[in-house]
Amino acid sequence: MAITLTDKAAEHVKGFLDKRGQGVGLRLAVRTTGCSGMAYVIEFADEVAANDEVFEHNDVKVVVDPKSLVYLDGTELDFTKEGLNEGFKFNNPNVKDECGCGESFNI
Repeated sequence: MAITLTDKAAEHVKGFLDKRGQGVGLRLAVRTTGCSGMAYVIEFADEVAANDEVFEHNDVKVVVDPKSLVYLDGTELDFTKEGLNEGFKFNNPNVKDECGCGESFNI
């Protein structure tokens, strides 16, 4: 099982953590919501729980709880800029369908 970051995403996470002044990395999770069933959750990780999985790329840690890892396995997190919009993009090979607004997905 693995979660990866693109170089661009790793750079942005490092910048966010530097500005914040604390944290061990980025926490990724999924929660039940939206019209398609699940949505991604991105938070700063201030600590790593005993049962968390930790993945690292370019000195950036990505922390994932075991329940979310089932849905996120194989995901690549990228940071994209399209016109005036920029943000993280999940390239998740497990997604079968997304809602029309792009806020939720199902597997």
